[in-house]
Formats: sequence, structure tokens, C-alpha cells
Amino acid sequence: MTTLADIASCVSGYDPNALPVAQAQDFISRLVPQVDAAESLPIRSALGRVLAHDVVSAIDVPAHDNSAMDGYALRGSDLLVDAPTALDVVGTGFAGDSAVGEVLAGQCLRIMTGAVMPAGLDTVVPQEFVEANDGKVVIPSGIVRPGDNRRRAGEDLAAGEAVLHAGRVLRPADIGMLASLGQAEVRVRRRLRVAFFSTGNELRSVGETLPPGCVYDSNRYTLWAMLQRLNVDLLDMGVVRDDPPALEAAFRHAAENADAVITSGGVSVGEADHTKQVMAELGDVLFWRIAMRPGRPMAIGRIESGGHAAILFGLPGNPVAVMVTFYAFVREALLKMGGAVPQPLPMLRAASVKAMRKKPGRTEYQRGVVSRATDGSWQVEITGSQGSGILRSMSEANGLVVLHHEQGSVEAGELVDVLPFDGLV
Repeated sequence: MTTLADIASCVSGYDPNALPVAQAQDFISRLVPQVDAAESLPIRSALGRVLAHDVVSAIDVPAHDNSAMDGYALRGSDLLVDAPTALDVVGTGFAGDSAVGEVLAGQCLRIMTGAVMPAGLDTVVPQEFVEANDGKVVIPSGIVRPGDNRRRAGEDLAAGEAVLHAGRVLRPADIGMLASLGQAEVRVRRRLRVAFFSTGNELRSVGETLPPGCVYDSNRYTLWAMLQRLNVDLLDMGVVRDDPPALEAAFRHAAENADAVITSGGVSVGEADHTKQVMAELGDVLFWRIAMRPGRPMAIGRIESGGHAAILFGLPGNPVAVMVTFYAFVREALLKMGGAVPQPLPMLRAASVKAMRKKPGRTEYQRGVVSRATDGSWQVEITGSQGSGILRSMSEANGLVVLHHEQGSVEAGELVDVLPFDGLV
């Protein structure tokens, strides 16, 4: 097994005390393994799951040339260029019926959307463009060209074509694609198992009384909500006191029962060392100071117990820092572990309503509200105080303003990158 030191040697610019976001992401990408196990599921149960193998079409979709609309099917060679075309109507074709008999030159077929195109016919004229009377239709010149309004066999999917590729997270359109192939089941990766808990003697779960000096644990509920979007199996281990035996028992249970373990709290400089000490005793763990704001402290590595290893993500304790580090590092790592091919999250370019101060040398994530300016362009305004403990700033925002590592201060009106929350949080 590759050690963390081996991985660090492959990461350009690796410095655990001032690690740029890009290098931390590179490190994590090299660290995380993929699950191998797969299962077959009915396609209605496969939404959001990761495809285990390429799906190859066994049939053409559609299976036959067919009409794209209601109208009249004809031979394109019958259309006159400089005069109306008159044709005899010799029958009607309905969707779901087998093809009618031969239609000769100078004839046409009344046809409905989806109906099979008879041999030799290659064009459909919409019904509203013709004059129909006494078994004949008259088509004005220039209304259609040969080949118009015909769907070709295999136009959507061709037999033998790879339709969906392994690693794809199945979306609603993909489920429809599978159904169009007549495929009732699909092979998907098993769900990733993720354990998570919070550490700290001051934390209380929702529903418990709140003694003086204590706070409710919001991080665990935020993590639960973010993880729900990733379609993983969750093991919520609650709040673990800052006590070595309790921490060791929690880490061992998590390592034995999950593929990944996420903790919040206990990794900052100046905090009690129990959490970091237990992490280090149970595996190969690094403690980083990442060049970012919020979310500087983080632990990353592997912990082992009972012959089973799990990837560890030790996140900061401040609520906003938990969310930012999750989206910056953990989300994509979990997708990769689950067998998905992660896709970069799209960034929106928006004009900053106000100036923002920033020094180059770290990545900053500001909480912002994106809206339309009077000229229709996108603009973004920061949601007040940006302290890492102010969860309200995330609740009020609809995106994160990403100020990149080498970027300096931003003037009012300057374009910045924004990571929209829609579909993410």
C-alpha cells in the first residue's frame, strides 16, 4: 500500500504547513481508493447510483425510420421545385402499427407521429401545410425538402454503441435511456459507507438540554445533509467526548464499518490533542494547515482496526469551515471512492457589488448572494460578516465567491468566480 509520505513526494509544492488548495486536492485524489463491489438494481432504483460497466445498446433506437410529426409521408423525388405537388393518398399509418404496403411514385401516406415510414418514403410534410380533398393532397412548392421530418433508425442510439459509460452518476434522462433499450436492470457500484461524528465536550445533540457553556452540534446535521446528496450509506455516530478511550472506540468502530470517516473538531492548533493523538495512533495520518479561508486545519489519511482500513477526513470545528472544506476536498473524494468520474463543478462569473480585500497566497471562499443586475448581467454581494463560525452566512447565501490562491483584492464591479449552491447544497 502506498504510504502518505510516498504520495506527498509526488505532489508538487507539498508543504503541510502552508498547503495550497490545488495541491491538497491532488494529494487526496492520489490517496483515495475505489470500491470494487457492484450489484444489479431495477432501473427505478438506480437513480443517483454509479454505473459499474459501460452500457452498450443491443438495438437501434428508434428501430425503424419513422415520422417526426403528423402529416403525409412521400418520396422526396416527387416534390416539384417550381409548382405545387399533387399526390394520391393511399392509406394511413399509425404509431405502433406494422408498415403498410408499397407506396408508389405519385402517391403518399397519411401518417402519424412515430409511425413507421414505408420503404421508399423519405419525407414528411406537416398536415397544416397541405390542402387535402377527395383522396388527394396538394403541397405548395418550397414547403419541405427531401428528407425533412423523418427520424432515421438508430438516430438516437445505434446497435453496438456505448450509450453510458462506467463511472457515470445516473440521472433521470439516463434512466429513460435504459428503459428505451428495454433494459430492466443495471449494474451499479455498491454504495459507499461513510461514518461521521463530532468531537468536543461542549457539544450537545438536538433534543438534549443545553447546560451553560455548551452549544448544539450543528456540524453533524450539516454533514448529514451534504452527504445525503451523494447517495451514500451513512453511519451517524453522534457526539464523541474529548476522551482518549471514547475517541479510540469511536474511531475503531468507524474504521471497521465504513469506507470513509469524517470528523469535525479536534484538529486545530491549540485544541486538546486527544483527537489528533488517537487518529495518529490508529493509522497513517497527516495534519495540514491549508492555505485557505475558512477551513485552514485539516487531517487526512487512513485509520485501521480489525483488519479494515478507512479513509479519514478530519475537518475543522467551525460550522462554515466544515461546509467549505467538505465542498473543497471531501465531496469529490467520496464520489471518486464510490466509482464515479467526478465532473468539475461549474463556476459562474459575476461582478462583485463591493470591493473585497484579499492577499495573494491563499484561497478564500466568501459567502455571497448572486442576482441579476439591471442590465441583466450577474452580480454578487457578500452576506455580511464572513466569520467561520457564522453558519447564518451560508444559510443566507446562494453561492460561494471563490478568490483564488494568487488572486489579490477585488474592486467593485470586477468579475469573480462564484460556485452556485443550486444542486450542490
